[in-house]
Amino acid sequence: MTDVATNNRYNALSIALHWLMVLLFVAVYAAIELRELFPKGSDPREALKSLHFTLGLSIFALAWVRIAARIVSSPPVGGGSSQRLIAGVVHAGLYFLMIGMPLAGWLILSAEGKPVSYFGVHLPPLTGVNGGLAERVEDMHRLVGTIGYWLIGIHALAAIIHHYVLRDGLLARMIPSRRRKRPA
Repeated sequence: MTDVATNNRYNALSIALHWLMVLLFVAVYAAIELRELFPKGSDPREALKSLHFTLGLSIFALAWVRIAARIVSSPPVGGGSSQRLIAGVVHAGLYFLMIGMPLAGWLILSAEGKPVSYFGVHLPPLTGVNGGLAERVEDMHRLVGTIGYWLIGIHALAAIIHHYVLRDGLLARMIPSRRRKRPA
């Protein structure tokens, strides 16, 4: 195994943000899927939808932190040019998901005339009430959400292939390191 991990790691902030985003994505998708277990208009269903909106906006906010961190500290380079191209396309899709989906959700709520609140802060509507717009954006939101499942799956599968098949140390670059304490 080539040990790319030791000299070519992501920085601690990037690693922490990556795994935090993984948890947020799982929670966002779980909240919107689990809402289907409850009747429309019920308190649990509305609570899950609200959680979905709040977590989605958290992903949106953290995406900008990730972008800033990426600008300040460029990611390690690895793999051939075709691997880098494919990884770049998947990563661009994931960033589109992190930014575009929360904006679409905000736009849907705005067009439905519903208030958009983020941890008690009321956000301004992105548009006036417009049922037709809300419906169209909601259809796109669902479609892109389904594409998101695939993008996340491809990203995870690629990491597993790199780890177990190629054995190139790529996955280890994104795993938090355990620093050994030196004996006193």
